Amino acid sequence: MAATLLTGNVAAAWGARLARVDYIPAFPITPQTEIIETLGGWLDGGDMEGRMVTLESEHSMLTAAGAAAATGVRVFSATSSQGLLHAMEMIYTVAGWRAPFVLVNVSRGLSAPITLEADHNDVLAARDSGFLQIHCADCQEVVDGILMAYRLAEDPTVRLPVMVNLDGFYLSFTREPVNLPDPAAASEFLPPFDPGMIRFAASAPASQAVAVLGGSPYSYFRYETHLAAQRAVTVYSGIAAEFRARFGRDRGVVEAYRCDDAEVVFYMIGSFATKAREAVDRLRDAGHRVGLLRPRLLRPYPADIIADALQGVQGVAVIDQNLSMGQGGVLHTELCAALYGRPQAPVVLASFIGGLGGREIAPEEFYQMAAVTREAVATGRTPPPRLLYTEDELREIRKLQSIALVERDETSPIRERQQHTGGRDEA
Repeated sequence: MAATLLTGNVAAAWGARLARVDYIPAFPITPQTEIIETLGGWLDGGDMEGRMVTLESEHSMLTAAGAAAATGVRVFSATSSQGLLHAMEMIYTVAGWRAPFVLVNVSRGLSAPITLEADHNDVLAARDSGFLQIHCADCQEVVDGILMAYRLAEDPTVRLPVMVNLDGFYLSFTREPVNLPDPAAASEFLPPFDPGMIRFAASAPASQAVAVLGGSPYSYFRYETHLAAQRAVTVYSGIAAEFRARFGRDRGVVEAYRCDDAEVVFYMIGSFATKAREAVDRLRDAGHRVGLLRPRLLRPYPADIIADALQGVQGVAVIDQNLSMGQGGVLHTELCAALYGRPQAPVVLASFIGGLGGREIAPEEFYQMAAVTREAVATGRTPPPRLLYTEDELREIRKLQSIALVERDETSPIRERQQHTGGRDEA
């Protein structure tokens, strides 16, 4: 099928349509709304089967999604940013139910202050919930990732919900060429959901859970969820191999771009990795042995695969589009833990934090990060974490703040009183 220009949001809607979802509980939030609008239009026009129900909040939306998946139907939903946080109680709960469905998150920076643009603090806040996570770098990966996510979620040895993440605005509203799989081919790759023992019948009601458990049985269920998530690495690898054989696109656990002989590697997730890929090519043209390693599967964390890909690399520039307050970048922290004590691990893991609230990461910054990491390798001294925020930007923000303070002061009641009392404030 010829490529079609699609936004990331419409690509996500197509992923749900090709997956032949049965039920879509929905609540709109920018920049995810276009996904729900597109699916609603198709359902109203008879272009796809299924049922959409609008709920009063993201909390009830996730409750409905988990409950429906527990009855054995294929469920899809989508959210973003503050919406994901509003649903966080149920994010943990439905994962504990082992309810297999797909939730798209369109990443957007969290308040406060408010922003509409992308970073990854929202999705990474859910990393410990039991939801598996697939991270996309372009609109094609969004369609492919949703189809693969259903295979992963519904696998009998996994049975966990999967979150597919795409960056707000940089992907959600950006049109890119997307090759949509033929519906028949998609159906062969993703057969109807076989729920096994989790069917629902009104004539034979059965409880699938209990309300309260003590420490020992609670520990058992949590550990079983953990083991299922760990199995998902192997299951996903098999799904990716089949996907490549059917559709010709490699969607492995990680993307390793020009890493075979690399001395320095960029390590990051999300759409800005496409900028890193371009920077790698330019640095290679300049004679530097640089590569890019990008995890697609971030939960479960594929520590062994990442460690193997980084064997022999001298330095890693870890680029976090998130900030864990008081600690630093989440990707950097987790990579340090994954590589600790391993033979032939990189000597330098340099931490860079950028792209917060959608701030651009310029090509020159990638070149500088590579240079800083090379220097750290040469000197044996890892630099402290760096925020990709220039002195010029800081001066401009402070200038705007000063102007705002002066304007506020000039119009304040105290200033007006002082002008009328010769500078004395009245009691």
